[in-house]
Amino acid sequence: MEKLTFYALSAPEKLDRIGAYLSERLIRDVGRHRYGYVCIAMEALDQLLMACHCQSINLFVESFLKMVAKLLESEKPNLQILGTNSFVKFANIEEDTPSYHRSYDFFVSRFSEMCHCSHDDLEIKTKIRMSGIKGLQGVVRKTVNDELQANIWDPQHMDKIVPSLLFNLQHVEEAESRSPSPLQAPEKEKENPAELAERCLRELLGRAAFGNIKNAIKPVLIHLDNHSLWEPKVFAIRCFKIIMYSIQLLSHLDANSRSAATVRAGIVEVLSEAAVIAATGSVGPTVLEMFNTLLRQLRLSIDYALTGSYDGAISLGTKIIKEHEERMFQEAVIKTIGSFASTLPTYQRSEVILFIMSKVPLPSLHHPMETGRTGENRNRLTQIMLLKSLLQVSTGFQCNNMMSALPSNFLDRLLSTALMEDAEIRLFVLEILISFIDRHGNRHKFSTISTLSDISVLKLKVDKCSRQDTVFMKKHSQQLYRHIYLTCKEETNIQKHYEALYGLLALISIELANEEVVVDLIRLVLAVQDVAQVNEENLPVYNRCALYALGAAYLNLISQLTTVPAFCQHIHEVIETRKKEAPYMLPEDVFVERPRLSQNLDGVVIEFLFRQSKISEVLGGSGYNSDRLCLPYIPQLTDEDRLSKRKSIGETISLQVEVESRNSPEKEERVPAEEITYETLKKAIVDSVAVEEQERERRRQVVEKFQKAPFEEIAAHCGARASLLQSKLNQIFEITIRPPPSPSGTITAAYGQPQNHSIPVYEMKFPDLCVY
Repeated sequence: MEKLTFYALSAPEKLDRIGAYLSERLIRDVGRHRYGYVCIAMEALDQLLMACHCQSINLFVESFLKMVAKLLESEKPNLQILGTNSFVKFANIEEDTPSYHRSYDFFVSRFSEMCHCSHDDLEIKTKIRMSGIKGLQGVVRKTVNDELQANIWDPQHMDKIVPSLLFNLQHVEEAESRSPSPLQAPEKEKENPAELAERCLRELLGRAAFGNIKNAIKPVLIHLDNHSLWEPKVFAIRCFKIIMYSIQLLSHLDANSRSAATVRAGIVEVLSEAAVIAATGSVGPTVLEMFNTLLRQLRLSIDYALTGSYDGAISLGTKIIKEHEERMFQEAVIKTIGSFASTLPTYQRSEVILFIMSKVPLPSLHHPMETGRTGENRNRLTQIMLLKSLLQVSTGFQCNNMMSALPSNFLDRLLSTALMEDAEIRLFVLEILISFIDRHGNRHKFSTISTLSDISVLKLKVDKCSRQDTVFMKKHSQQLYRHIYLTCKEETNIQKHYEALYGLLALISIELANEEVVVDLIRLVLAVQDVAQVNEENLPVYNRCALYALGAAYLNLISQLTTVPAFCQHIHEVIETRKKEAPYMLPEDVFVERPRLSQNLDGVVIEFLFRQSKISEVLGGSGYNSDRLCLPYIPQLTDEDRLSKRKSIGETISLQVEVESRNSPEKEERVPAEEITYETLKKAIVDSVAVEEQERERRRQVVEKFQKAPFEEIAAHCGARASLLQSKLNQIFEITIRPPPSPSGTITAAYGQPQNHSIPVYEMKFPDLCVY
């Protein structure tokens, strides 16, 4: 062997003849079953191949590959393993000169066939399968980086290589589930085709460029489809943890949009698992494309559940859809949306939040609602599913600037959704707002409504309100208060709604409150108390008791946060009075499994109520704006009510528009309009609100004075007004009867009354300063 190697190195032009001779001998010995000579010939070829790297090695390689192919075609397992080992050694050699005509098609097919070996002997079967995997690994290494070689990324090759690797991964996973005996375990650990197949698959995908990844992943998806591996999803998750994350799984979900719900749920759950380990810079689609695909699948699933078929109409050959399976798929999609959003940075998550909110159907000009019963059900289900998705994305969302977390266009649409009649939708809106506002993890501390005597046990994390938060509240506070006020007046509210309202009020007080916000929140809660007391909405007894209890719990909290002793004392006194005589107005008796309510709430005495005058007095002494505290909170109707289904709100606005149109006919000549700017609109809104509040307060004081003042004081007041009126009338009469005044002076007429008389202008005397 040493002499032969020296001769080949000394005369490299003889290599092709040496290879041809050894190949002829090996083919003859294989045919005659002289396996000892076969091994000697292959060893000689291996050593010559390792030693020689000259330019004429290409012809020798052709003879070598012909011999390897002959061994692989043999039915003897040992010869197949021998040929594979020789090919692996050849694959690790870096050739100096390229080959333009070499083909590896046979080796890809044969090694893939060996990966599917089903020999009766388990040991032989394992060895042949491992040889096949090693051979495929050798083919990939030999061809993947050489542009002149056959393109291993072509679908004809990938459709054989990838399924062969997955077959070994899947087969051994099934074998492991049968719990092998302890004696077999060490041998299985030593030679495990699954580990080798996983390494080979990782290496294959690691060498793939962006343009080739599609051909490598498509066979994975086809394999999972053909073998029904989406429903258990364990193996699919393992595959995609190897693959990481790729665009093809999304397009495959679209391709399977008419598959069974369990299959689609399996694909989506695999996406969810893969998204957790997917880095933000991984190969894949844009972020919004990812969410757009998932939301589209969510809408399709809703349609399938409503129509009962994939075609929109049930016929004899139509596959009937099970509603509970579609619901399972929808929950899987929502979970996946949350999983993927949790890996995104803050700025991308904000984009996703706006994108999802833009898909929520609202009764507006830009988002027409479907009519009919089926259309209403579809709209409602779509709204609920998208709000659930939004809640998943907003959970754990951390943003220091509330202006960025809740921009105007998003907040307007979200609060417009809260005006709908559906109680479940309103609850989702409250929970979404709580998720955005809670930045210090205080949310769970307000999960139950109570009147704690000492809130220090809650261990609240409180920071000073930042400048950005102050700007946010100046811009959007009235919108938030109005939403809370209108939600409190809903008849369909249940305990969860009041708990969410309490949490929202508490978190605003902790996260976004300054002195002005605290004053407005107190006014808001006192207005809610008036809603329960006056009961213009004809609310049920439970709702009225719940509003009383909600006000007590919040005022108890805010009084301890403001640390004003007189304020705390007033709140404490009212709560203690309620505990003794009206426990049905406290959360401890209302928000329980079996509420203890009062059947008669019309005779509530003033001692049971929190008085606005008293609160404004005690807080005014501590530096709070007492004038603003005295004004009752009155929500203003805005244009967002157009998005509501409420007849009262919608009809009011439409009536106003109709009256305005009648009062200003087109025929009438109009005055040129004043230029309208942002400042003029802002001034008009602020002025109108202030004027209306002052007028309402003045009327309230007049009514209160006539109700409570003694008769003598009212009579004196009316007499003073009558005398004032008479004097004004006398002045008017005097002006109309007497002649016009003259600068020359006055004369005294009868009855001692001074009387003016007229003097011609030419007789008038002017001061010297007027003479020129």
